[in-house]
Amino acid sequence: MKKKLYLANPYGFSAQQKAGPLQDIKRALESLGAKVWEPFARNNQIDFSQAGWAYRTGQADLTDVRESDGIFAVVNGCPPDEGVMVELGMAIAWGKAVFLYRDDFRRCTDSETYPLNLMLFSGLPETGWEQFWFTSIAEFGDPKKALVPWLAGSNA
Repeated sequence: MKKKLYLANPYGFSAQQKAGPLQDIKRALESLGAKVWEPFARNNQIDFSQAGWAYRTGQADLTDVRESDGIFAVVNGCPPDEGVMVELGMAIAWGKAVFLYRDDFRRCTDSETYPLNLMLFSGLPETGWEQFWFTSIAEFGDPKKALVPWLAGSNA
């Protein structure tokens, strides 16, 4: 059975990013065997003109993170998108497999070790965290990284 991978990302707010980088990432993950749960696509059924849409959207995302097997978080920006950070925090707290993607070259950290706030790495192992860190779509399929073995059934 395919693992459910929640794709936390800020790209759905922009038509250009939704049609470009978001689809590229989603296709790449699906090509590796993941069942990708992308929140902007999954929340299309919510009527944003109705009162309470924001609550229903947040609850739908919370449920999807809880029911997923892991999270693949796009952590571009300085700081990264706050919604992605909340979803990532929930996934870490629930013990989900965590994979981080950043093709943004800027460092946003006080740490000599991590390129972002150290708390983003709290769901990763102390040594070998780099195996869960991706800087290009081409790396997704690297069998030496953690994603491919996890999708094949290994624990991350």
